[in-house]
Amino acid sequence: MDKQQIVLVGGGTMGEAIVRGLLREDLVPADSVTVCDPVAERRDFLSSELGVRVTDDNADAVPGASIVILAVKPQVLDDVMAGLNGTVGSATLIVSIVAGATIRAIGMGLGTRAIVRVMPNTPGQIGEGISVWTATPDVTDDQRDLAGSIVGALGQQVYVDREGYLDMATALSGSGPAYVFLFIEALTDAGVQMGFPRPVAAKLALQTVKGSAVYAQDSGEHPAVLRNRVTSPGGTTAEALYAFEQGGLRATVTRAVLAAYEKAKSFGDTEN
Repeated sequence: MDKQQIVLVGGGTMGEAIVRGLLREDLVPADSVTVCDPVAERRDFLSSELGVRVTDDNADAVPGASIVILAVKPQVLDDVMAGLNGTVGSATLIVSIVAGATIRAIGMGLGTRAIVRVMPNTPGQIGEGISVWTATPDVTDDQRDLAGSIVGALGQQVYVDREGYLDMATALSGSGPAYVFLFIEALTDAGVQMGFPRPVAAKLALQTVKGSAVYAQDSGEHPAVLRNRVTSPGGTTAEALYAFEQGGLRATVTRAVLAAYEKAKSFGDTEN
């Protein structure tokens, strides 16, 4: 990728995460990356912190770029695309991480067809994310490899052949960190309720969730198998799990994820 000219339209949290990932993995030199952002303070930070080029002029930066990454808020995407229409070359690869923005909408807005759509999540900021992505048939094999490298800089990745899966990913992995944070918060509050000082309860809760996730990933075993191993008959864990089941934890999680899925579908016109 070291010969690619990459332009990020949007220098926010996830845009910065992509740049950091590309530089961390030594995929491109900093001077091959241009970040467009309207906020002067943000441009100054990205320039001084990461050494990338910065500008507030999208239309000036995009022509000649081999890869353009759209990393703006959904509510400003239409205005951004209106300003870029006609500046995107036919050989330019568009990579969008804009939530709810369908491939069809991006293609119509930019007048281009080589488009990759990605649903990342916030752990990508530290290279521990999981991203789900898809590409149009107009994306060449070489461009798909480049897109895979960009997505991989955020962590693990899953390629899908149906855009509709991205709405599902939005509900499961895109919003998923918030669900985990809520559980950590609830676990911490329970510790405080028992009498732990909050910093101690928070440390115990956070490391328990982190360690359990890593352990489950490394073991490769079904979560039910791991759960049964730490559940002694008539013991404390069994009592707690019984309370979870009485409270309808599984059904509540399913309802929550499905609600997020329906909301994600309402943002676009993706054919599922």
